[in-house]
Amino acid sequence: MKVPSALLEYKVVGRCLPTPKCHTPPLYRMRIFAPNHVVAKSPFRHFVSQLKKLKKSSGETVYCGQVFEKRISLRYDSRRGTHNMYREYRDLTTIMKVREIAASKCRWSAIKQFLDSKIKFPLPHRVLRRQHKSRFITKKLNTFTFLQTRNRNRMEVTHDKGHL
Repeated sequence: MKVPSALLEYKVVGRCLPTPKCHTPPLYRMRIFAPNHVVAKSPFRHFVSQLKKLKKSSGETVYCGQVFEKRISLRYDSRRGTHNMYREYRDLTTIMKVREIAASKCRWSAIKQFLDSKIKFPLPHRVLRRQHKSRFITKKLNTFTFLQTRNRNRMEVTHDKGHL
């Protein structure tokens, strides 16, 4: 069994066979992601037969070609949700390959700062979950602990300078 390679984008165009009633039937076009052009035709026939009631025997594939787009599309998950990134490259730029590199080969300082495994981020607005909250409290809940700690440290430093 052959392992499927990376998916390529194909543009498949098909139509009904011409009849005496309709000499120029409408064309149906789809973008299909498949490993080769033979496999790309199969989902096209499947969807056209469901959406437009067009069987393989009563229709024909007019065009099936690979789309060569100069772009990178990727999807990643963050703490805030799923994000899609899209970048187009035209004219003078050629992308040979996109791959993951080792941390030691990273050159950008903006990226190097995130390579530390013990990186910490401030969480200025910490809201407790319902299960961790106490049922009855005597004071208003304070969620801005980071900002208050930073300001308190500033006050202590200025107070120490005043005594010197």
